Amino acid sequence: MKFAKFTCAASALTLALLATPAFAQSTDDRLDTLEARIMQLEAANRELMEMLAASHAASQERHDVEVTVEHHSDHQAHHGDRHEMIHVAHNDDAPVAIESTSELRGLVGTNAEYSYSVLDHAENTNTHMLTQLEALQNGELHNRVTLGGGVTVLANYQTASTDSKFGWLMRHPTSNNQIGETVSEMVVHSANLAMTARLSDNITGYVEMLYNPEQSFGQGTITALGRNVVQMRRAYVMWGDLNESPVYAAIGKMDTPFGLNDTVSPFTNSSNWHSFAGLAYGGMVGYTENGFNLRAMAIQGGAQFRAHNSPVENTSVPSRLNNFAVDANYTADMGGGNSVMLGASYTHGSAYCQSYPITHFTPCQDNNPAYSVYSRMNLGGFELLGEFASTTEVWPGTQVPFPAPHPLAGFEAHEAQAFTLGGRTAIDMGHKSDVMLSLEFSRFIAGPDGAPWERQNQFVAGVAYDVAPGVNMFGEYIHVDGWAPLNFVSGGNQPAGATWSERDATTDVFLFGVQAAF
Repeated sequence: MKFAKFTCAASALTLALLATPAFAQSTDDRLDTLEARIMQLEAANRELMEMLAASHAASQERHDVEVTVEHHSDHQAHHGDRHEMIHVAHNDDAPVAIESTSELRGLVGTNAEYSYSVLDHAENTNTHMLTQLEALQNGELHNRVTLGGGVTVLANYQTASTDSKFGWLMRHPTSNNQIGETVSEMVVHSANLAMTARLSDNITGYVEMLYNPEQSFGQGTITALGRNVVQMRRAYVMWGDLNESPVYAAIGKMDTPFGLNDTVSPFTNSSNWHSFAGLAYGGMVGYTENGFNLRAMAIQGGAQFRAHNSPVENTSVPSRLNNFAVDANYTADMGGGNSVMLGASYTHGSAYCQSYPITHFTPCQDNNPAYSVYSRMNLGGFELLGEFASTTEVWPGTQVPFPAPHPLAGFEAHEAQAFTLGGRTAIDMGHKSDVMLSLEFSRFIAGPDGAPWERQNQFVAGVAYDVAPGVNMFGEYIHVDGWAPLNFVSGGNQPAGATWSERDATTDVFLFGVQAAF
């Protein structure tokens, strides 16, 4: 229709130009006049073409906005207004055609909502690859390189029932940084810088840098140079295009496919995450279609960065690909924003295989497998999640090697276990975003009943509000029962074989923070 109007306009303009007294002039004059008016006609044609091109571009922009709004509406139905980020429930909505890399808009761009999703430490903790694939599928990454980052700042006040034993695990529980029975701070908890590169239509590169002095394994206080370092947290090359195939694959340093490890709390990770969330070198293959997701990863052996350890000739040297993890889950869409997801995972070598005394990353005599079962439900405006994970064998080092009458001799070795139960709902307060309220309980179990290292319980009550896209303001109250640090959990660093774990120690935390991404 637009081109028909253009033709009519051009014809009318030609007749108007020709039907003039110029034809009464001499032949030369008429030719000169005709040539000048043809030039005018060509200029008018160019103006009309530019108008048509501008109209087409505006129409395409409106289409892009409609797609983005529809996509975010799906996410809101699944998670409420928690982030208004990229929906990663992996449903079977009709996909939007992905842009070819030959049609990218520029070399470098940003997307705050996408960055928030892939850098979020609390939700979709080990499915960020699916987040990236769906962002590509929905046309949300328009540039060759999407540059993003995030920063989380905290203000908190903590109390402990025992001197220098603070059990809140979002801060490594060591006396290097927490002295006495009260702690207060205003700090940078973490900062990230990430780059997502569209190398071709189906090859994506991802690099993520992390600065996290409060959870660093470096020596000293949070102001020591050893803890103020930047690490390559994740880096991989991924093959996949969900518009072409439900199969994808990646090689690099990545989150391992074990467990859910998510939380409904705005900031504090669950005990399942602290105990079993894996990070390792390896290669992963995945399949996602119609609510079904399957992932399998070959994991480098030895002691990996988090949660995996498979001995290589009785050492922790990561010189063989001798570990693996597999995860499967299915989400049933029940309509009206309601859904139920069920999943299960298995890994050949968990981190809980050391003998006494237990320390991070030390060699094991044999691997200790682990499994996880989990579920997430969205029903009637409420989100509920539950997870249980356990090793299949006892953790050898949780039994001390001392005979009676040593006071710890009667406690037998125990499996390492964790479980989480939580719920969240959205409250409409008449603002731009809903206020999210959450309540969660989680527990880490390391020993038998009555042992000083038996368990560490964590209760979290949270409130969160999205100030702007990619900016979340939150508050939490945390109560912790027990103090059971993984290093020397059953003893080995105290006189006379004593343990520093304390079953009856308590910690209370009042927290305010902001998590922002660009």
